[in-house]
Parts: sequence; C-alpha cells; structure tokens
Amino acid sequence: MNGRFYLTTAIFYPSPAPPLHSLFEVIGADVLARYHRLVGDETRFLTGMDEHSANIERLARERGVEPHALVDPWSDAWRLAFDRFAITYDRFIRTTEPDHIRASVEMVRRAQEAGDIYKSTYSGWYCTGDNEFMTDAQIVDGRCPDHPTLELQWLEEENYFFRLSRYQEQLEQLYREHPSFCEPEHFRNEVLGWLREGLRDFSVSRASTTWGIPFPGDDGHRIYVWFDALTNYLTGAGFPDDPEQFAAWWPADEHVIGMNITRFHCLYWPAMLMSAGLPLPRRVFAHGFMTLRGEKMSKTRGNVIPLEDAEALFGVDGVRYLVMREIAFDRGGDMTLESLVRRYNADLANDIGNLVQRTVSMAHRYLGGLLPPLASGGTGDDANAADARLAEVAAATAESYRQAMEQLRFDEALEAVIGLTRAANGYAESQAPWTLGRAGQEERLGVVLAVMVEACRILGHLLAPFTPTASAILHAELGVPVTYDARGGGGPGLATLLEWGTGPAGRRTGTPQPLFPRIETSPPGATSRSAATPTTGLRS
Repeated sequence: MNGRFYLTTAIFYPSPAPPLHSLFEVIGADVLARYHRLVGDETRFLTGMDEHSANIERLARERGVEPHALVDPWSDAWRLAFDRFAITYDRFIRTTEPDHIRASVEMVRRAQEAGDIYKSTYSGWYCTGDNEFMTDAQIVDGRCPDHPTLELQWLEEENYFFRLSRYQEQLEQLYREHPSFCEPEHFRNEVLGWLREGLRDFSVSRASTTWGIPFPGDDGHRIYVWFDALTNYLTGAGFPDDPEQFAAWWPADEHVIGMNITRFHCLYWPAMLMSAGLPLPRRVFAHGFMTLRGEKMSKTRGNVIPLEDAEALFGVDGVRYLVMREIAFDRGGDMTLESLVRRYNADLANDIGNLVQRTVSMAHRYLGGLLPPLASGGTGDDANAADARLAEVAAATAESYRQAMEQLRFDEALEAVIGLTRAANGYAESQAPWTLGRAGQEERLGVVLAVMVEACRILGHLLAPFTPTASAILHAELGVPVTYDARGGGGPGLATLLEWGTGPAGRRTGTPQPLFPRIETSPPGATSRSAATPTTGLRS
C-alpha cells in the first residue's frame, strides 16, 4: 500500500484498571495497526479515555474529591496496561485535554452555524452505564439490557438538541452508495433497521452537571458526552489546531468499535460530520464481544478476568494470540479458561513452538547454525517436489492471511498461519533431517533445514502483529534481523517479507530457546506458566 492509514478505537469509559475483555478491542486494533506498518503504510493509531461521564461526577462527589483526582490515576493505569500488552498507539487521548476541548467546541459551533442546534425539553430514562437516554424499545424488564444491574434514572431537563432527523435522506443515500461504510454486514443490518424506523433528534447538552466541556454560548450547559466523545477522532488527526496535519490524516480509514455503539458511530457521527462540512471516515468496523461460559463479561456481573492473572498464565504474547484466535473479532464468541489453555498448548506450544525449537536445534547441531542458500543441493525429484510444495503452501498462506487481515477476520488469518505451521511440521516428518544427519547426507540435510528455517522466517512475519515479542525472538534465533519498526511503518512491505527465498543467504542461526512453554496442570495456587492450572487465580 505504502500510503497513510489512520486507525482509531472507541475511547473507553474510566475505571480503575482494564480487565481482559476491555483489551479485546484494543488488541485487535493494534494487530491491524502493526499489519499496516508491515505492509509499509505510514500509520497513526489513536485510542484513549472518555472521561466526561456522569458516573465520574457522581462517584467523585461521593468520595469528596474533584473528578480529575479520580480519573487521572485511572487514565494512567489504563495507559500502562496498554503499554504492558504491547499496544503501539501513537496517542492515548483524554477528553479532558485542551486541544480536544477546542475541537469539541468547534464541532458544536459548526452545528450551530448550520442551524442544526436548538433548545427543547427532554424527559426519559437514562442509563448511566451507556451515558444514553433509552427508548421504550431498548428497555428490557425496566432495565438497560447491557447494564441490567444498574437502575435507570428518569430525567427531565431543558437541553440543546442536534437535528439528526434532518440527515435522514443523506444517511439513506450514504448506505445505498457506500454500504461498506459500516462493517460487518450483520451489524450494518441493525443500523439500517434503525434508519428505516426514522431518525430522531438527540440531546447534545446536559444542564444538571458541572463536569464536562461548557456548551458554546450557554455556560449553564455542558456538551453531552457522546457529542464530545465522538469528536476525539478529529482531535487525534489535528482538528482544528493543525490544518496541515488534519488534511494529511483525515478522513480516518478505520474506526474500530464495539457492536453496542453502532448507533452513535454509524448514524449520529456521520450526521455530525455532514453538519460540520467534514469528510466521513472510510469505514466503521464493529466487533463482537467476548463471553465467558455464555455470559457477557462485565464488572457488574463479576465475571471478569483480571489482566494480571491472564498474563501470569499465558504471557503477553499468549494473551494477544489467544483472544484473536479463539474469538472471531467480527462476531465475538464464547470461551472458557480451559479452552484457552487447550488452544495455547495446541497452537503455540506444540505447533509453532515445537517447529521453531527443533528447526533451530537441528541447524545448530548438524550445521553449526550455518545454512546454505535455498537453491543448492537436492537428491531427486521427490525431495525437490516436497520443497516446492511447502513454498507453494507459504504463498497461498500469505494470500489467505492478507485477505483475512484486510477484513479484520483475525481468527481466519491465524488459522492460515497454523495451516502453514502444520505443513512445515509435516515437511520435517517426511524429510526426516535427523535421519539425513545420521546417514551423512549433508548436502540434502542442509537444504531441508534451510527450507524449514525459511518457513519459520515467514511464520515470524505473519505472527508479528499478534505476538510481537515472540516474533522478534524467533527471528533472532533464525539469524534474521527485524526489518520494520513497530511504530514507524514504511518498511520493505509485507509482500517482500513473505516472498519465499528472500531470507538472507548464508545466515547463521542462534541458540534455540522455548518461545511458548507448555502449560501443564498443577494443584490450584500455581502461577507459573510452566506449571499452572487452567483456573488458577481466575474467576470463571
């Protein structure tokens, strides 16, 4: 591609620290950002925290502190958690930051100039978990379905409204001409259903709060959290302070969001941008949710998995791999801790780890780590055909991987990776380099090990967006320098990296070391990765 790619996540509601399911979105987005840097794109990746929540003001009042005193350490904790899990964001934005305040005020001012803001009285049920007024159709048994443990609040107040209804026809035209604006299709169909029902104007201010950005022209109101929050995507691109940067990065290429906020991103947000006279993002991609034993994970339900427990069991790379492999990003899915352990051992310890370990070990034992060029040697048609077949599998894997990554089907991309891993292990079994070594067939042995190393080199690049630390170690073991920067982009391009036979000739492998130690069961209370029970320290 060798272009620019601007990627955002939804910004997260404040809490003391993120559990595992809150990282599902940002790990997926980081995988996509790393993929685009591998492709060669100059990439900007924005994530952060949505701090102007009514819950923050209420909780701060209960604790007798200012809201900033509450959210500052929470923001730090989330950012540090993202850093620990190798999330390569370019900016962690906070909606309390000065440039974002200026951007939000400018968006309201533009809507006012367009005649899209008016004052009226609103009454209705409000969910503090979603920061959203609920319609009767959304309420289930008197509760918000996403936050069933929270009581809805009945609010009546005079607010400013945005004329969403004015953009009914323009949004219908958007989806007729550009249906892929919202992906995947199963979530887009829900958005189209709301559009067919007819759009209603929505509140963009609150009068019963002092926590938030003052509403332009009326200091008695604060900009409502959704109008404020959505604007962060513009702030991250340089709006309105840096027109040159904004022109370079906007429109965003990909908004990655949860399936529960498509209404705001796929209807409210494009209408706001139309009102402001700004280009629309190229795509909004909604992901599904992780569920644990059939239940959505949430702190209110008490079925969350603490990050530190997941990390202790699987390691950072293991966690990143597992949540992308076990759960379809575009649909979500159910998991158990036992299933994660099985997947870890099968894919990472047995398939990938075993392939790399024995490849590097045999290269070290039989060749002193020095590999011949791939083109040399060979002992007959059958042997050469096996080499060629593995190269063909690698080429087909690269294409399947590329297609899956472009559609954010990360589980399918990793399924292709495992397919190549198993093909390489099968090649090792059929060519039996240990037998060649004992028989003194050094020329063919060198070719076989060079082919195995080449397969491992390509696997390292394919895995890099998912398991960056392990991939760097893998390439170091193979004597292959890492040829791209995690944040920089603009490298040689993924197509070049994945081309068979482009690894450096005459390379020398390093010392083998286990990439993914197998997890064995042990009595409850163990915390090491080499001896840990599937349920240790985790609430299931």
